[in-house]
Amino acid sequence: MQRVLSGIQPSGIPTLGNYLGAIRNWVPMQDDHECLFCVVDLHAITAVFQEPEVLRRQTREMAAALIACGIDPDRCTLFVQSHVHAHHRLAWIFNNVVRMGWLNRMTQFKDKAGKDRENVSAGLFIYPALMAADILVYKATKVPVGDDQKQHLELTNDIAQKFNHDYGVDYFPQVEALIQGVAARVMSLRDGTKKMSKSDPSDQSRINLTDDADTIANKIKRAKTDPEPLPEHVSGLEGRPEARNLVGILAAITGTTPEGVLREHGGQGFGSFKGVLTDALVSHLEPIQKRMQHLLTDPNALDLLLRKGADRASSIADPIADEVERMVGFLPRR
Repeated sequence: MQRVLSGIQPSGIPTLGNYLGAIRNWVPMQDDHECLFCVVDLHAITAVFQEPEVLRRQTREMAAALIACGIDPDRCTLFVQSHVHAHHRLAWIFNNVVRMGWLNRMTQFKDKAGKDRENVSAGLFIYPALMAADILVYKATKVPVGDDQKQHLELTNDIAQKFNHDYGVDYFPQVEALIQGVAARVMSLRDGTKKMSKSDPSDQSRINLTDDADTIANKIKRAKTDPEPLPEHVSGLEGRPEARNLVGILAAITGTTPEGVLREHGGQGFGSFKGVLTDALVSHLEPIQKRMQHLLTDPNALDLLLRKGADRASSIADPIADEVERMVGFLPRR
């Protein structure tokens, strides 16, 4: 059984884009893969300062959201990244394997740092090495990633190859990307050319998993569209990013395809179509919201689940980190 590792930052309540583009696609992997899913709080502190209490609250919220969406702690290993110290240990070694030139080519750093690179944290620059450690400390061979993380996965393989070469071993495996899902890229409700994001200053640009029915209805009603009716064929969505986005969302929520959506709704105006989309979203998200609210009413029980997950993760990661440190030449503690 192949081992899969994926992580998500505790940067607030997940959006519909997080759910359809990533989280929901993790759920069926639990049937035929050995899955490790983590809330990556170490990554969360690289870009901006995090208020400690907010970070703790959002870490619990993200864990509860994952469980509510179908991640089952009895069928996978769910944990908080910082609870497994092997991540830190391997990341430091990888900081000394990765080359500055490799990191300088990472487009995500350039995008996030912008023009003020001298003022961003060193952690933001070197976090691809931590991401590599997150994966390789479990010798995971599959990682579900979006297009924006594929470059980091390539870097992970570069680091693995260089480590194996430097120490004359065949220890770390090559890692493959898993890209899945009908709606792998959900776009902003205000601009169909931009990805739906929690960082967008307008809350109207996204559906949050905790939005109630009235909020969802208001956001979908105000979602940007164009004056033409829906086409009857997918080819008619060309050059219509907002229409394509809404059709894709309904397809993903209802378990059909954009072609199927247009067979049923082609020729309609957006007024009636938005009503159908709203009803589908409310119906689909309501049980997730109830489950999440229930989990957050008992933080001690949630913390216990995460501690058990960290223990299981550590039982895999610690021996791998121990062996890597032995290969590097660190004097063993015992």
